Amino acid sequence: MSIYDNWEAVIGLEIHAELNTKSKLFSSAPNRFGDEPNTNINEVCTGQPGSLPVLNKEAIKKAVQFGCAIDGNVAHFSKFDRKSYFYPDSPRNFQITQYDQPIILGGSVIAEINGEEKSFAVNRVHLEDDAGMLKHFSTFAGVDYNRAGVPLIEIVSEACMHTPEDAIAYASAIKAILQYTDVSDCNMEEGSLRVDANISVRLKGETGLRNKSEIKNMNSFSNMGLALHAEIKRQIHEYVNHPNKAMHEVVPQATYRFDPDLGSLVLMRKKEQADDYRYFPEPDLTPIILTDAYIQEIKDQLPELPLQRERRYVKELGLSTHNAFILTSDKKLADYFEEVLKKAPFAKTVCNWIIVEFAGRFKDSGSSLLQSGISALHLAKLINMIENGTINGKIAKTVADEMIKNPAKDPELIVKENPDFSPMNDVSEISALVDKVVLENPQSIVDFKAGRDKAFAFLVGQVMKLSRGKASPTIVNELLLKKIQE
Repeated sequence: MSIYDNWEAVIGLEIHAELNTKSKLFSSAPNRFGDEPNTNINEVCTGQPGSLPVLNKEAIKKAVQFGCAIDGNVAHFSKFDRKSYFYPDSPRNFQITQYDQPIILGGSVIAEINGEEKSFAVNRVHLEDDAGMLKHFSTFAGVDYNRAGVPLIEIVSEACMHTPEDAIAYASAIKAILQYTDVSDCNMEEGSLRVDANISVRLKGETGLRNKSEIKNMNSFSNMGLALHAEIKRQIHEYVNHPNKAMHEVVPQATYRFDPDLGSLVLMRKKEQADDYRYFPEPDLTPIILTDAYIQEIKDQLPELPLQRERRYVKELGLSTHNAFILTSDKKLADYFEEVLKKAPFAKTVCNWIIVEFAGRFKDSGSSLLQSGISALHLAKLINMIENGTINGKIAKTVADEMIKNPAKDPELIVKENPDFSPMNDVSEISALVDKVVLENPQSIVDFKAGRDKAFAFLVGQVMKLSRGKASPTIVNELLLKKIQE
């Protein structure tokens, strides 16, 4: 029995999502990624003396959209607060956020884990503005204030997750909802979606919470999984190795960052308390007052959400819950899937080629099917050739490899230009190969008749080998069975 079996983790996530508004939260400066440093700035987002914030209405709308999508309680009254801290990327030396009266309270998110749906509770969602960005060079560091003032919503979960897999599924579901409602583009590489995790461990059966560690600014779900696994192991080892020490001394409350190269956590600072930030109401902004009519109008305009789409794929298209969750967790991928279906109405085959065949081919390249340039029409043509017997599965895999090399090339043309891609459907030609294999493998015939199914699979494989993978598996199976019976 492992030492880990007696322990459970308790995890809560804070997800920061930049809203895809045209301008910043409290100023008219552009909200745009990738421009030259310190060009999307003005007197408000750089904290110039005498400058006053003016609230962006579109940011309010997007926060309410998300709140309605998770079935949260949209507050009719909410307000902004100042959170004081001193750091070079914070030009005002305080952040404008929402402390005790946020715009959204409660809500829930349903995600799929190992084929089963699981509900996770959201504690609150609040609006705030982002900080700038420190950039480190070989001999100096600089501050880019382009991001300062960009609108964020911070989505704070309850401490309701117990495994890294729970956390990844929950975060994936949140990301999908943000994309489907057009609240955020969720580009983790650009920093528009960032995740902080609060994690503690306790003996199974305990009801209280022990000291937690906070892991900051994880920008990929895979790194988040690695970080959580590492921290769970670290905390358990600390408790096991110091059984007579006070619990709060064994794991002091602290903030870490995850170093993916080391595969371990790096201490940033001892954990601050809320009092350290000296929260007080923001004097330059009036409270946000929302009416029932405004909230209902936004709720009525919500699009099909990822959970609804996932259930539709399961019910109407016959996909497994797991496969439907993978597709719908990325709106662009689900949209691509539906584009392929318009020309190739074979849902399970299309799904398999998207999330297994092509995903596997791009796994180590850092790219993806969506980034490859392979159009939905061309994937549909490949699948139609498989379904109508123009090519078999083995040839299709090779054609797929060629499509990745030449993304703009029509797969029908790829097949036409290569004689090896033409399947062998001539019964007499395949029959000659079957005769040869049966003659050369009499023991396999005996084994198959004795009930060993693997022997038949071996015979099929031998025929396919002789045909260089071009023979129709259906014809091979039929001819082999007939020959064996004779």
